[in-house]
Amino acid sequence: MSPTDPTASLLLVYDWDDGLKLKQVRRRKAACLAEISKKVRDLFDKTQSLPGVQDITEAEIAAEIEAYRSGE
Repeated sequence: MSPTDPTASLLLVYDWDDGLKLKQVRRRKAACLAEISKKVRDLFDKTQSLPGVQDITEAEIAAEIEAYRSGE
């Protein structure tokens, strides 16, 4: 891919395994979007599988909002 390719874009990637490390990667726009989409889905899957992450109900969310608003 040519550095002057108008269909290319610059993508900053967070590398989960190496910590906060941004890399510059040149890809075609469609490939960038697909890559970002996959990384976001993978990140969601990874964070949702962490210990302590649980499903909460609408009632629990409402109770937390009410507690926050009342200063608890």
